[in-house]
Amino acid sequence: MTMPGGRWLVTGGAGYIGAHTVRALRARGDAVVVLDDLSAGLTARVDDDVPLVRASVLDEDAVAGALAEHGLDGVLHFAARKSVPESVAHPLYYWRENVEGLRSVLGACARAGVERFVYSSSAAVYGATTGAAVTEDARCVPVNPYGTTKLAGEWLLAEVHRATGLRYVALRYFNVAGAHDARLADRGRENLVPIVLDAVVRGDAPMVFGTDYDTPDGSCVRDFVHVDDLADAHVAATALLDGPCAETLNVGVGRGYSVLEVMATVARVAGRPVEPVVADRRPGDPAAVVADVARIRERLGWRARHDLDDIVASAWDARVSPSA
Repeated sequence: MTMPGGRWLVTGGAGYIGAHTVRALRARGDAVVVLDDLSAGLTARVDDDVPLVRASVLDEDAVAGALAEHGLDGVLHFAARKSVPESVAHPLYYWRENVEGLRSVLGACARAGVERFVYSSSAAVYGATTGAAVTEDARCVPVNPYGTTKLAGEWLLAEVHRATGLRYVALRYFNVAGAHDARLADRGRENLVPIVLDAVVRGDAPMVFGTDYDTPDGSCVRDFVHVDDLADAHVAATALLDGPCAETLNVGVGRGYSVLEVMATVARVAGRPVEPVVADRRPGDPAAVVADVARIRERLGWRARHDLDDIVASAWDARVSPSA
């Protein structure tokens, strides 16, 4: 098992998920360096005593320099673009940022002799599933460029592993929400929970994109995992990297909630009415994606500790906090 004292480069470590994982790594006693171009990340999420390298992952020299300068022995790679609609509109941009960005980081690792790698993949690699819990062995047929780029990243990791012995874990995580505190909260506009919370605070009606899916209430169904649980899964995954490793694991709760159920939970937690407006389906949105989490429980002994009420309550508290 990897003991406290690991030294990690966290790309995208000023982002929402990356910053939560930096916190979890440091709580274990590991040393962390953050590399982030701050196009989406926030310096406020990075503690003053954590080195911050302001650079793009596309700059292989900068990544290699950070690994060498700080004597790091592993990478957790979060830096990527993640908006499905944006990926549909700008596929070339997503291939550059998500696939070429990963290639650049792996090239830097090869130059620096770093052989431990945790990759943030996505349930978007599966595409349109049947609604049953999807296992890691399911056929991957992504339905949008975002998912395609994440799957291409997994292919690249597997090929580098076969060629060089790179040790890696790819974590396919599902819909991430919640917050440890206001400083680390999700400030983006790509994820359902913060979008609905912002609408509630403004007194606006949130949008539901499609209520004619083959799901119990017609709206999309997703598996929502608390960001603290996801961060813990990343920390646990580093333990696999002591020996030969080429592992792909789902990270989710194993239970799906519909968009309308999430909105009802927001209304209950916030104590405010939520009356959504129904719009047409968005291109690239599958009806239901829910994780089978048996493998991660077996391999890491990990399971989610938080349910949807916890997720929404933590996100709401962070949204209305005076420091938000």
